[in-house]
Amino acid sequence: MGLAGLDARLPLPEARRVFRGWRRTRPFWAGLLLLLGGIELLAVPLSPLTILVSLGLGGIAAIGIGLALVVAGLFLWFLPHTRHYVSVNALILSVLSFAATNLGGFLVGMALGIAGSAMGFGWTPRKGPAAHAQSARTQRTLAAALPVVLLITLGGRPAVQTRQPDTAPRLRSGAVDAPVIAPTVTTTRFAPDGFLFAGVTTVPTADGSVKAMVLRMKSASLTDYRLNTRDGHDELALSASSLDLSGNVTLYLTKFSGCLEGLLCLTFDPNTLPVPPIVPPFVFMTDVTAEQALVTADLIVAGGLTLGAS
Repeated sequence: MGLAGLDARLPLPEARRVFRGWRRTRPFWAGLLLLLGGIELLAVPLSPLTILVSLGLGGIAAIGIGLALVVAGLFLWFLPHTRHYVSVNALILSVLSFAATNLGGFLVGMALGIAGSAMGFGWTPRKGPAAHAQSARTQRTLAAALPVVLLITLGGRPAVQTRQPDTAPRLRSGAVDAPVIAPTVTTTRFAPDGFLFAGVTTVPTADGSVKAMVLRMKSASLTDYRLNTRDGHDELALSASSLDLSGNVTLYLTKFSGCLEGLLCLTFDPNTLPVPPIVPPFVFMTDVTAEQALVTADLIVAGGLTLGAS
């Protein structure tokens, strides 16, 4: 008996057909893995009270991260256009569960969360006019909402801006123009603190305006920092063993790539994948390469600073 014959003998053929059509329009299996991972993290601390007391703070953290993974799985099912942001945040929470909970649900919940995050990020929908229009209308708004939901689930109180991510304030009139060709910045580790807001704006240059991502934070620490200018025929290289920025730090970047927690490597730019407006605590990036239009801060401290020309 073939698969077609077996399918005809099973009950509720119309309901199964509708469900199959719904499942194929979203990262269903990725969402299911995130749901299972969240439920597994919830299973131990929601067991009898004696087990919860023995786990202590790890059990409480498991409840928060487990609920967040369940929410992320539901986002993949019902709001598939937010899959990139859902997957990135779910991956971060899954990795953090190893240290913050009972070894990530004894590795099972963490493994399910990582697998679901990878599948959700790599899922590609079938492109059509209606789907494309819906994605353009909802992607940024829903993506901005997800990190807030996850952080609130974990009990955090992030500072939320009332503006949408694509309405970052423009540079004031008379500000210094950015270079025509943005310098390239590389660092082995980028660790922001108090990441509050990310948006997209235009930055003036001598040849006109360029679109740039705006990253705002209280402070940032960069290790093995190197900046190479590409303006004109001469090239300057500025390097430092460490660079610490503090006080109203604002970065204007035309491109930004790196590996979240050293695991998931991503490339952000203003047109395809803008940076989420809120980043969970303890997140860092390794092997970072960025095209930096401008940077402002109240205080910049460099260690082992050197300057070279070619």
